[in-house]
Amino acid sequence: MSNAPRYASRIARMKASEIRELLKLIDRPEVISFAGGIPDPELFPAEAAREAYAAALRDPAVALQYGVSEGHAALRAWIAAEMRRDGVPAGPDNILITAGSQQGLDFLGKALLSPGDTVLCEYPTYLGALQAFSAYEPRYDQLRPGGNRTPASYIGRAAKAGGAVKALYLVPDFANPTGLTLGAGERADVLRLAEELGALVIEDAAYRALRFSGVASPSLQALDVAAAGDLERSRVVYLGTFSKTVAPGMRVGWVCAPAALIAKLTLLNQASALHVSSINQIAMLKLVERGYEARIADARTHYRRKREALLDALERYGRGLAWTIPEGGLFSWLTLPEGVDAAKLLERALSEVRVAFVPGAAFHPDGSGTNTLRLSYSLPTTERIEEGVWRLSRLL
Repeated sequence: MSNAPRYASRIARMKASEIRELLKLIDRPEVISFAGGIPDPELFPAEAAREAYAAALRDPAVALQYGVSEGHAALRAWIAAEMRRDGVPAGPDNILITAGSQQGLDFLGKALLSPGDTVLCEYPTYLGALQAFSAYEPRYDQLRPGGNRTPASYIGRAAKAGGAVKALYLVPDFANPTGLTLGAGERADVLRLAEELGALVIEDAAYRALRFSGVASPSLQALDVAAAGDLERSRVVYLGTFSKTVAPGMRVGWVCAPAALIAKLTLLNQASALHVSSINQIAMLKLVERGYEARIADARTHYRRKREALLDALERYGRGLAWTIPEGGLFSWLTLPEGVDAAKLLERALSEVRVAFVPGAAFHPDGSGTNTLRLSYSLPTTERIEEGVWRLSRLL
């Protein structure tokens, strides 16, 4: 008799992140990595963090103790004030602190999705969202902001699969993986579709603060609140994080939503991890209370320079390729000539020219996009960005 566990059916749907697996292979100095969307350690506030943790430890009975599942009250109040500056009239009861926005995605999948329910997302979309949602056995359908699908077609396809359309998932600003941003008309279309479907919109705003050029649009949540008249009547759930603007290792993010939904997500947090690390929350509050805007400004300047290095190199060496021009964030999306398989190209790129990237099929729920790939310019220096694009173009 086998003593192997009898796994739940959902385990078969869970797959390793191609990005996380790649990171195990490319931690070698000779490899130029465009793979992970990893913030540049040059921007980490190391000295300020030392001071913030030291200050937090002056009250160890709070910093090292259990905390409330909603999150540290003063940090929630600070985030709510930031949300108000962004056009969302939030209070602390509208905020749940999570272990990065990734945990928020998992909680929303658990709260919203029954087997067979439908999530609408763009193709391609963020791989981590697919990982978080897939554990709850949904199906995926392609969301085309500004496209020609009708609510009836989405509902009909979901009904045939035995579920309902429960959520629209988007990264509207400098999307992971494409780097693209939704225009005003597309944002209006998304909100209109959600209203007609009776579905929630999950707005993943991980990169929203990192705008380099162009004009900022209101968040989907701010637009929906303006139409609904009240955050409590909004159908948009906003996921924020400090991972891209302060430090990802601290694992502090948040969900902003109507208080009734926050209460449900808090129950899931109680059953999952009880709460995010108390000392990390307190230290993060001390970091953002002092110089947060300056840090964001530094990050924008830093990543703008790297984006320009990537775009310049692609202009010089990218003959036969098409690529996106992001207005912010950490990514550009490349389309290879028809017939070129990015996964096979990666094998040769790693062994022959020591360059890493993420093949595009990983970001498509249906496995399409085999001739596409994602380049992240966040980690390499500008010199290595140029060298990496040149090496890759030589291989192509």
